[in-house]
Amino acid sequence: MTESSSRPIAVFDIDNTLADTAHRQRFLESKPRDWDAFFAAAPHDPPIAEGIALAVASAEECEIVYLTGRPERCRRDTLDWLAAHGLPQGRVHMRRNADRRPARHTKLEILRRLAEGRSVRFLADDDELVCDAAERAGFTVVRARWADRSAALEQAQEGEGRT
Repeated sequence: MTESSSRPIAVFDIDNTLADTAHRQRFLESKPRDWDAFFAAAPHDPPIAEGIALAVASAEECEIVYLTGRPERCRRDTLDWLAAHGLPQGRVHMRRNADRRPARHTKLEILRRLAEGRSVRFLADDDELVCDAAERAGFTVVRARWADRSAALEQAQEGEGRT
């Protein structure tokens, strides 16, 4: 067993857990929602100090894994943002571009795969439905309640499976 495979995994959502999306919520408040603009603005997200501190501290004992509802087409911007804000290196699991299932389904599926043969220390996420599903499945959850809630984002996450 390698050192990284023997360490527990700490799993982090990105939007509103590590990155503050408040400045781009306006793109989700109109009909139709402007998803291209919403994701194009992601590189300008300010970091959320509480989430960043938890990720950095967790990296001392855990392998860090990022689990986001962002579509795969945003990978380069996401990796650049993580590096620019000093986040620990780690695998990044993203939604397939055409996958519109609710985040509580897609993220739980990946969490279960991660837990095969590995200990998942916790999932840190702001989406209450994702957190509820993960807890029901037996995972420890850190509810990232340090960003302002957005009704438009919550509706988009569950109703449209976009983030």
